[in-house]
Amino acid sequence: MSFGHGGPGWGPGDQQTPDWAALADASAARNRRRKWLFLGGGALATAVVVAVVATVIVQAGAKDDGKSTSALPSAPALPSDSARPQPSFSRVAPPPPPNPYDYVSDAKKDTAPLSADTLFPGKDVTLGSGVYAKGPTDKVTACAAATQGALGPALTNNGCRQVIRATFTKDGVAVTVGVAVFDTDTAAKKAKEQAAGGIESLSGAGVATFCRDGSVCRRTTNSYGRYAYFTTGGFANGKNVTKDDTAVFSAGDDLAQFVFNQIVARGRNQASAAAARPAG
Repeated sequence: MSFGHGGPGWGPGDQQTPDWAALADASAARNRRRKWLFLGGGALATAVVVAVVATVIVQAGAKDDGKSTSALPSAPALPSDSARPQPSFSRVAPPPPPNPYDYVSDAKKDTAPLSADTLFPGKDVTLGSGVYAKGPTDKVTACAAATQGALGPALTNNGCRQVIRATFTKDGVAVTVGVAVFDTDTAAKKAKEQAAGGIESLSGAGVATFCRDGSVCRRTTNSYGRYAYFTTGGFANGKNVTKDDTAVFSAGDDLAQFVFNQIVARGRNQASAAAARPAG
């Protein structure tokens, strides 16, 4: 019995016995081809997967970059210093504040009310030497009528407008303060320099006559602005004053300082009021 050419081969001698060695080699060759095909296909598949993943990563990165760039809002521009309002300064220097002395040195500026109450306010005054009670007050336009000795002509000849007086008492000591008012500080200064005698004491309102009829008293003379001011001090019982009577000296000095302070305050008050008024 014979087979066609497509059947398995037989060994030498054609004894119809299979060539097992040849069959085994053929089977091994087939297995090797399938294995290489399998390994090659796996490697190819792996390469394809890696390529796909890399492509996705690259595309995702590109998309993220695009999104991150477009999604972030642009930062607002910071204002520059030139945009801020800048302070402005006038090139015109402000006028100097009014000088208080100007308001007590000239009658044209010294227009505030003037009386015994404005110069000597209240019922008493506290000074360095104690508390003095305010007694009688008066105001005269015939300036010489309120003086003793040669003070009258000195006031009249320099254009005195009025004399305002007040008497203060403390522990038996009495002092009359007189303020003579002029138009200018020059006139007041001349009257002070020419003064002789003194202001006449003012009695009444519980104050007995003092420093009259030749009794010895202590007198002071001074001026500030358009005001000349004087004191006449002594004992209320008419006793003569000596150099050892320090209470009389202290009273005269303190009351003269008080009047000076009142005149200075008058100038300051008027200067402050002028500064507070709007310009125009």
